[in-house]
Amino acid sequence: MKPSYCERILNARVYDVAIESPLQEAPGLSRRLGNRVLLKREDLQPVFSFKLRGAYNKIFHLTEEERAKGVIAASAGNHAQGVALAGSRLGVKATIVMPRTTPGIKIQAVRQLGGRAILHGDTYDEAYAHAMELAAEKGMTFVHPYDDPDVIAGQGTIGMELLRQHPDEIEAVFIPVGGGGLIAGVSVFLKQLRPDIRIIGVEPEDAPCLHQALAKGRRVILKEVGLFADGVAVAQVGKEPYKVVKNLVDEVVTVSTDEICAAIKDIYDETRSIAEPAGALGVAGLKKYVAEKKIKGRNLIAINSGANMNFDRLRHVSERAEIGEHREALFVATIPERPGSFLSFCRAIGKRGITEFNYRYADDQDAQIFVGIKLEEGLADREVIFSDLREKGYPLLDFTDNEVAKIHLRYMVGGHAGNVTNERLYRFQFPERPGALLQFLSKIGRRWNISLFHYRNHGADYGRVLVGMQVPREDNAKFRDFLEDVGYPYWDESDNPVYRLFLD
Repeated sequence: MKPSYCERILNARVYDVAIESPLQEAPGLSRRLGNRVLLKREDLQPVFSFKLRGAYNKIFHLTEEERAKGVIAASAGNHAQGVALAGSRLGVKATIVMPRTTPGIKIQAVRQLGGRAILHGDTYDEAYAHAMELAAEKGMTFVHPYDDPDVIAGQGTIGMELLRQHPDEIEAVFIPVGGGGLIAGVSVFLKQLRPDIRIIGVEPEDAPCLHQALAKGRRVILKEVGLFADGVAVAQVGKEPYKVVKNLVDEVVTVSTDEICAAIKDIYDETRSIAEPAGALGVAGLKKYVAEKKIKGRNLIAINSGANMNFDRLRHVSERAEIGEHREALFVATIPERPGSFLSFCRAIGKRGITEFNYRYADDQDAQIFVGIKLEEGLADREVIFSDLREKGYPLLDFTDNEVAKIHLRYMVGGHAGNVTNERLYRFQFPERPGALLQFLSKIGRRWNISLFHYRNHGADYGRVLVGMQVPREDNAKFRDFLEDVGYPYWDESDNPVYRLFLD
């Protein structure tokens, strides 16, 4: 008779390498959401992910003969590091097949942990197929990242820890979902001992494999899978996890890329650690669930499943976090193309925080400005601002939810303006405080037409502006006086080759 999953979890061998991760209160989130929010810090594991638990438990339970032949896995991320470290600790040769597109930092991590990394193919599917070929050829045991009872049991030790760490009432646990190993292990243990606890799976909107499976009553293969939350970029939930969770999961919440980025920021604010996108799904889902269900005063737990973030993704996360938290709106406003209209528009905005101004001269009739603005009261504030500006005669287009605008357009406003005469390009730096941008524009006044403008708030204590102004030669003396009167550091960029090639 096969042991039950609860028995497997109670007897799982994980603590030779894993830690009992802390269950940490998030006071800032708790205050904002009106509930007690707790974070299960799996990002603090030795490989910065929960994956170590399942990998070690699987390899530990192999026979001596199986261990002697070695293990193999296919992975470009956290599972690879878990298998490498588990194999090293148990004296088992571990081979990891990784796509050639895997970032070098992850390949190096596998090798540093004692694993052998083989690069094959350009996708996970190609790496997986090659790993299965090698497993059959050399008799190695394939360690699946989620579709295996021993792996599921290893991940289930998180649920065991939760009940020990928080024996009081728990309203819901929010669990990231990719292939389903984590939610299967945690839910089967929690529901057996505490069926009152709600199990909420969280998936990206562009990779909802469990959500779709539960809706249709069977596993489905997604036609496309988004890659931002690469740790859960799975086209089909695992066969064994689905069998386990289909009657245990109470709900699956799907979240957008912007909501994931906002959750990464929330976790950073609470812990000063940076979760990977998949690792922040639990917090993103928790926030969305609270907003939709309007619950108050409950104990809510989010599993922070990992922190293997590529450093070069941080800029994208930072850009999108404010939108995901409804703290920034992006829009295009049309204003008259004449001196002083830029200043008038800025005055119409008032003392609201401006995060971005992008503009390039196109013709002598109208000017289109790409604007980012801070929101104090979320979506309601956005509607108030838009209504106010429209009443003042400014046509607006809301681009807050436009993917092309968020990913590309904000970096592309510019280009050559062939009919702009007497243009001078200057770069300014000024203190980042309310009113500083308005003060700068007030100094320009109506004397010269602004033909190019770029400003982006970078979260520093100073602002940076690139501005083009049409200044006739007879105004040279007045312009020099203006530069000194502004009082901010400035640099003449009129001869910069970037300007000549792309903006002149």
